[in-house]
Amino acid sequence: MRALLTAFLAAALPVQAAWASAWTLDRGHWQVFTGVTTSRAKHSFDHDGRPSEAVVFSKMLVQNWMEYGLTDAVTLFASPEYVTAETDMGRQDLARVHSASFEAGLRILLLTRIGMLSLQASGKTAGAFDMSVSASGAAGRQFELRLLYGRGFKLLRHNAFLDIQAAERWIQRPRPNELTLDATAGLWLTKDDLVMVQNFNMFSHGATGPPYQHYRLHKLQASLVERITPRWSVQSGYFLAFAGRNIVQEQGFLTTIWYRT
Repeated sequence: MRALLTAFLAAALPVQAAWASAWTLDRGHWQVFTGVTTSRAKHSFDHDGRPSEAVVFSKMLVQNWMEYGLTDAVTLFASPEYVTAETDMGRQDLARVHSASFEAGLRILLLTRIGMLSLQASGKTAGAFDMSVSASGAAGRQFELRLLYGRGFKLLRHNAFLDIQAAERWIQRPRPNELTLDATAGLWLTKDDLVMVQNFNMFSHGATGPPYQHYRLHKLQASLVERITPRWSVQSGYFLAFAGRNIVQEQGFLTTIWYRT
């Protein structure tokens, strides 16, 4: 039961919003990403990493990621989110959860000689069961420090890019802290069609208390971004949790609208 409870709490939201990148915005410019994610799970990974425990789990997440270029080297961002989820948590009766969170911070461009190297800091407050920041049904807080590196290049005469990120999250007890390692590879098939493959990894560490225990999560996501106009784009994708420990084996779909000035 304890493992299933941890699995539900840790999977209530996905890994850090996938739209943050090492690049900063030009001064006075802004962009908004508004997305809906739906997912389900029939099994959870046990303590040994085997997808052996049967669960009922479904989720719908609405995310907004907003960025503004304060200067050419400093970008401010904010991200309100809302999630509704349903799970049996190993019991016959279904539990229904509704929760909201808000994250805000800034990204500072450090180096530009060999790609883009940035440092990002943010704080997050969340309601019960909201991914990394809840504590057994109570609201919680999180502080994150993230290092981001991105570089553009040519691949088979097409524009491409790679973005790699590592972050440490300090989370209100009794939840453990988290280390995340993420990577995004993108290839412009045409001037209006972008294919992206992303890998998200999350590891809990440090002190923890009941009802939590340590967990890890590994996700793959593939998506297509179609540019409709110079300012508007639509992203459609699929993701799968291919490995983990004490967490649900989640898979689902996402649709996101991009707007940039």
